[in-house]
Amino acid sequence: MYIVIKRMEISASHRLRLSYPSKCENLHGHNWNITIYCRSQRLNADGMVVDFSHVKECIKSKLDHQNLNDILPFNPTAENIAHWVCEQIPTCFKVEVQESENNIAIYEKDQ
Repeated sequence: MYIVIKRMEISASHRLRLSYPSKCENLHGHNWNITIYCRSQRLNADGMVVDFSHVKECIKSKLDHQNLNDILPFNPTAENIAHWVCEQIPTCFKVEVQESENNIAIYEKDQ
């Protein structure tokens, strides 16, 4: 099994729609750190699991310097963002989304 990991940082704003009062309901931003894990039993014709630049383009071009509420069709929590990122890349099996130093959400596909 081959595994590759791509890390990137994006800057984006969001506001959360919550069932309780929270300051996170106000528009605010983060410098999000996203770690994407991809795997494959076999390498592609170029000798890769996936091209790192394609992963970056797929995610960063859509999310960086955006208001996530305007472009994602769900409440943009770190957990929901991690799931969405994982679904964008066929070989992806795990994503970590860090919205601040102490707050990290992980989505991992079932085996």
